[in-house]
Amino acid sequence: MTMSEQALNSRRPKRADARRNYDKVLGAARAAFAEQGTNASLEEIARRAGVGIGTLYRHFGTRQDLLEAVYLDEVEALCQSAEDFADLPPWEALVSWLNRFVSYVSTKRALAEELAATVGMETEVFKKCHDAIFSAGEPLLERAQAARAVRSDAAFGDVIRLVSGVTMIKGAKPEDIERILAMALDGLRYTPPA
Repeated sequence: MTMSEQALNSRRPKRADARRNYDKVLGAARAAFAEQGTNASLEEIARRAGVGIGTLYRHFGTRQDLLEAVYLDEVEALCQSAEDFADLPPWEALVSWLNRFVSYVSTKRALAEELAATVGMETEVFKKCHDAIFSAGEPLLERAQAARAVRSDAAFGDVIRLVSGVTMIKGAKPEDIERILAMALDGLRYTPPA
């Protein structure tokens, strides 16, 4: 069980009905935050989930708790996706996961910024998420390096910075990001010495 999964599971209720309500609120919050930003109304989230506002507050005492839970859930999905690519050839596995990372970053930027602004980047939540992302992605890079598909001097932190930088290009359309990312990732490919 990964760190983010442990953090998320420690908050999820044990009873089946409470767990269903928790998951419904989490799903509704994810959709509302994606559509309306992090200022989406908690009342609207409860309505979308089909629960009363009291149920929302019973599971998430504050807006911050709800933001954090959605963020942790998204990090966990990103980390789990590394396993989905394990059977692909090393280069394809790495690139597929990095494309999934781009999708995660582009859709969760506002959520992460809101959390960072209110609790700070040095909190346990961000540290656990950072560690979980590295634990999921680093083996994919190492596997590609072992197969000589990726340059040996590429560190995972550098790859994440490279990919994150591409996602930050202002005004770029998704297809532009995809094309620029493909060019940037070509720079990671192993080339034998001349």
